[in-house]
Amino acid sequence: MDWITLLRSLQSDFIKRLTSGCLLHCETEGQYSELTIISGERLKALREFCWQMAEKYKRVLPVRDVFISYLKGKLGEEVVKERLADFITEVDYEKRFGGDGNIDFTLTSDPSIGIEVKSRHGQIDRVRWSISSEEVEKNAVVVCILIQEDVSEAQSEYHLFLAGFLPTRMIKLKTGKISFGIEQLLYGGGLWCYLEQLQFSLNHSSRQQPPISKYLPKQEILSKPTINQVVEYSFQPEYSDEYLNISYVKLGDKCFEKGEYTNAITNYNQALEVNHGDVDLYYKRGLAHYQIGDYETAIADYSQAIQMNIHDAKSYNKRGLALYQLGRLEEAINDYTEAIRINPHVAVAYKNRAEARSHIGDNQGAIEDYTQAIKINPDYADAYKNRGIARYLLGSKPGFPQAIKINPQDAIAYKKRGNARSDLGDFPGAIEDYTQAIQINPSYADAYYNRGNARSDLGDFPGAIEDYTQAIQINSNYADAYYNRGNIRLEMSDKQGAIEDFEKAADIYRKEGKLEALKDTRERILDLEIEESLDILNF
Repeated sequence: MDWITLLRSLQSDFIKRLTSGCLLHCETEGQYSELTIISGERLKALREFCWQMAEKYKRVLPVRDVFISYLKGKLGEEVVKERLADFITEVDYEKRFGGDGNIDFTLTSDPSIGIEVKSRHGQIDRVRWSISSEEVEKNAVVVCILIQEDVSEAQSEYHLFLAGFLPTRMIKLKTGKISFGIEQLLYGGGLWCYLEQLQFSLNHSSRQQPPISKYLPKQEILSKPTINQVVEYSFQPEYSDEYLNISYVKLGDKCFEKGEYTNAITNYNQALEVNHGDVDLYYKRGLAHYQIGDYETAIADYSQAIQMNIHDAKSYNKRGLALYQLGRLEEAINDYTEAIRINPHVAVAYKNRAEARSHIGDNQGAIEDYTQAIKINPDYADAYKNRGIARYLLGSKPGFPQAIKINPQDAIAYKKRGNARSDLGDFPGAIEDYTQAIQINPSYADAYYNRGNARSDLGDFPGAIEDYTQAIQINSNYADAYYNRGNIRLEMSDKQGAIEDFEKAADIYRKEGKLEALKDTRERILDLEIEESLDILNF
């Protein structure tokens, strides 16, 4: 096992223990410890220094911001100072501005070996540290510190974790910055050993890898890592920006496959920092934004992909979907049309355009697109079903049988065919279809409601009431079911039951803002109340 694999395995185990709170804690200076606690006089001295820096730079930056920035940096440096002790020498803070310069420590015996310390506060699965190309150039390692408490003026004690480290030779960054999470770091127990071997290598012009085992804590050596503890690692020696880009893309793809769309976006962002000219990355990030409902940002990503490649049919199609979700139907149709122009052999593009055309009332255009989708893919059940709906809206012969044949468990297709049969006067056939839809989906309120309508048209009033009641039990706000049940009760001379149903329907129509339906229902209630009053007078 090489030293990188070992440190990666130990880092995986450390992350698990950090989550559970089972950490190695040693207060002796110069000894390795995963946890460092800073409080009392030690913290007071750090605060006094930070306030001095805040006062010094108050004309340039807000005092509190300078104080917090310096305190975060000093807390992290204090951890490294305690762990490496005389092995390192601190660079004078007075010579630097802002509390986070390019070099924080050097090796005492070799000032050419620089060490950069990065301190962050945040949740273990979200916190990220970043390093610039200039810092990579000037330092041999970056040491990452995780601060448990939010840094403030009033905090009396801090728990700091040595989250891990990265040799800068493992980060090939020519310009800009790169960020990484705790799972991408090497285990902190190997830091001293790495620096010692690096110093030896430089002094003796040796390229040997450091033998780290004797420097690791005994507790860690005894705990043999399993394969499941080895985390995916995206920083490898002598690897280029291209490798980093591929690694982040792979991580993003894995997150996307798991449905972790926000994490996928984070990784795609990192990949784009390495290579902002990767058109597929904008497309993939657009897919992730679409999945979380951020359609505007998805559109921006698809647009960027299209700008970089005007022949990118899939980005036109996906942008059309996002526009469709925002109700921008004409724009969506334009994008689907462009996708079809670029690649006329993709069934889903025709199907998507058909749905948009149907929504703007262009049912003939929708039928043509559904037909083309079916020609490309004869097993496209959705296209058959939706073409049947479009034909039904145009008064043509329904086209549902093929959709049902392809997918006999499609309750919606049975209900839609039932609607078509009902409109053609085939009420028994409609009832059969609604019944089939209910058998597939016993909670299908619309199927019960529509079957109630068909039974009512056949004069089966008890059956109709039974279906309307079932629809109401599934959906207590089904106003039309109350209204129609009221009509049937009226047919069966149950005026009081009819009034109760109409009143319930009117209340729901009012809440839903359906003013015409509300007006009609109130008139029915008023008529019935007048009739009841006349009946009482006649009696």
